[in-house]
Amino acid sequence: MKKTIKYENKKVLVIGLAKSGKAAARLLRELKANVVINDRNSLEDNPDAVEMMAEGFEVVTGGHPLELLDQGFDLIVKNPGIPYRKVPLLMEAIKRKIPILTEVQLAYDVSEAPFIGITATNGKTTTTTLIYEMLEEDQLKPLIAGNIGEVASLVAQQASKEQVLVTELSSFQLMGIDSFTPQISLLLNITEAHLDYHTDIDEYRQAKLNLIANQTADQFCVYNAEDEVIVNGLSRTKATCVPFSLTSVVDGAYLSEGDVYFKDEKIIDIESILLKGDHNLQDVLGAVAVSKLYGCDTEAIKRVLKRFVGVKHRLQYVDEVNGVKYYNNSKATNVIATQTALKAFDDSIILLAGGLDRQHDLSGLLPYFSKIKAIVTFGETKHRFKALADEHQMPCIVVETLDEAVKESAKLATAGDHVLLSPACASWDQYPNFETRGDHFIELVEQLKNK
Repeated sequence: MKKTIKYENKKVLVIGLAKSGKAAARLLRELKANVVINDRNSLEDNPDAVEMMAEGFEVVTGGHPLELLDQGFDLIVKNPGIPYRKVPLLMEAIKRKIPILTEVQLAYDVSEAPFIGITATNGKTTTTTLIYEMLEEDQLKPLIAGNIGEVASLVAQQASKEQVLVTELSSFQLMGIDSFTPQISLLLNITEAHLDYHTDIDEYRQAKLNLIANQTADQFCVYNAEDEVIVNGLSRTKATCVPFSLTSVVDGAYLSEGDVYFKDEKIIDIESILLKGDHNLQDVLGAVAVSKLYGCDTEAIKRVLKRFVGVKHRLQYVDEVNGVKYYNNSKATNVIATQTALKAFDDSIILLAGGLDRQHDLSGLLPYFSKIKAIVTFGETKHRFKALADEHQMPCIVVETLDEAVKESAKLATAGDHVLLSPACASWDQYPNFETRGDHFIELVEQLKNK
């Protein structure tokens, strides 16, 4: 672990526990900071708080009292999921100009290994996993961290100079950095999302673009040449910018006559890639560009692309039952993600959609109605999906739960159809997260098969 005096003798408030909060607090104490932990859950229902108190930390539970700030903190390290402007303590900290970081910055400050940083509205987990597997295939000693895998600051403490941290980064995490600088950054796409967290779309975009803000000319920024927001945001970086494109020949990664190229080198033909759909090809191009820039061998990249079937809950093929193929795309928590999934199919889709109602505009699904045989809708948004379907003469069945939705889809489907769970909504009305929702769907498909 790289030593830093950045936090020595600083008074630091860690807000929010769980894995990232505990890791941040322990690391800060090792870096000789004076740490106080604050978590909104009461002590009686908070085993994490009890654990940290047993280790000698001062822990304040049961809310975020404003008077905590009177202790004169030099810095706040915040759990990424806690909104900046919905917690009065954080709003007051912003007024007082107290720096607010996330543990990703701590990871960077102590890591001996360089970082590869990946961000996007959609596709970052698939792409992060692809890059990791490509580098692993070529024995380039990657570690995976961030939004997937282990907490970044834990991984970073164990990383050596010969390794590299392949890190998926969210806008929540990137709002809390000051000097974080990846050796290679990747901007896949930036569309509208998380407006219940961010003040507005511009704040969300700027948070994403923080990934490239500290890069220097000897570092690389791989970017989507077809995303106007990203292209316009390149003025924020001094990095060497390398494009990728699905539609044009560029000085980076691109498609030509059914083949994937990097610069002038043919990497692989599209037919040999197991991942299907333009959105996955976008992920592939980004991953190829990053891996080649890091020095990955082309044969290693090809081997991975010939076997990689996707990431769980992200257009994941589950199984075939009575000639009907079932796909789990529970990660689609917004309309754009569901649009992307629908693009991957030609027709004969039975769409399972619904969930937490965040008042997203559902009309973005209309251009894909010609591919859809019927919609089965559940959760809080079911009546909004039904209203949209009725207005455009689309068959639609309304149910309460995913269990019922899978049963109804099995009745509707005939051989050759695709049942696609792609909810276009968050899961929190009925599930703690999209992973639990997706796992439940997989179980329900297994039950269908075993009948």
